[in-house]
This record gives sequence, structure tokens and C-alpha cells, in this order.
Amino acid sequence: MADLTGGGAGGGGGSGSAGSRRPLGFLKNAAKRKVEFFQLLLMTGVLMTSIRCLGQKNRHRELVYVNADLRREHNDLSLRMRDLQDSLHREAEADESGALAAHLRRIFAAHPAPSTSTGDK
Repeated sequence: MADLTGGGAGGGGGSGSAGSRRPLGFLKNAAKRKVEFFQLLLMTGVLMTSIRCLGQKNRHRELVYVNADLRREHNDLSLRMRDLQDSLHREAEADESGALAAHLRRIFAAHPAPSTSTGDK
């Protein structure tokens, strides 16, 4: 009959280590397979760096679009402000006393309209 305990000489393969074999702990296994463990750590680091870089690239693209939208909005508001100032100047020229024109000159000198430059900085 075959020895089922693994300690006999029948087919157990030696000194009985086959039946009482326990898995190695994480640190012992890592020490036993140093090269593979370091390769795994290195590959994990490269993967995490690549994922982070991809996220930053998408965030950068999103910020470029937001920046372009803000520039368009700024230019539209600047043009609107310039149009309002021009219409106020036309109304002030129609005033015969000149008081409105003088008042508008003081206001616009203190608060000039922003430029409508479209060049990127």
C-alpha cells in the first residue's frame, strides 16, 4: 500500500518535505527572487509614471481650451466696452453744453478700455 502521510519511503520522494511544505512569506519570496521583484517594482513605477503623464497631458489640453475660451470672451467684452464708449462719445458730442463730454473724458481717463490684442503671450 502507498504511504499517505508523505513520510514513508514508498513514493513520498524523500524526507517528508512534500507534505509539510508551506508557502514562503512575501519578504522571503522577494529575497529568493530579487531580480524578478525589482523588475516588477521598476515596471510598476514606469506604469504609474506613464499614467500620471497621460493625466497631465489631458489636463494641459483642457486648460488650453479654457484659456482660448477666456481670451475670446475677453476680446468680446473689450469690443463691447469700446462700442459703448464710442456711443457715449457720440451722444456727448450732440450735447451743446460740453459738460457730458468733459465728464466722460474724466471717467475714461481713469478707467481706460482694455486693448483687444489677440497675440498669445
